[in-house]
Amino acid sequence: MEEHEAESAPTINKWVPYLKNKYVWVLLFFCVWMLFLDNYSQLEHRVLNKEIKELETNKKYYQDEIRKDQNQINALKDPNQVEKYAREKYFMKKQNEDIYVIAIDSTPAK
Repeated sequence: MEEHEAESAPTINKWVPYLKNKYVWVLLFFCVWMLFLDNYSQLEHRVLNKEIKELETNKKYYQDEIRKDQNQINALKDPNQVEKYAREKYFMKKQNEDIYVIAIDSTPAK
């Protein structure tokens, strides 16, 4: 038991001069302030970085959607494609035509 106390005493005595130094306390206070309490703290940066990643993901999604829409607009410059699109999406028809819509029930039969 005495051997253990003898070993820990020099390590405590080694830190005492640092703990009495006012510059060490100021440095510790500054670090704690900058990491946790300041408006630009590390915690705030983590939240902002998470938000940036989410916004970048949204940006990529919307750029892909814009690209798809641009391709569709380019395809609709052809009159045949406009007719095909109107028939498929809006069930439009010519004067003498009949349209039959076949709905498939997705629920399984018992």
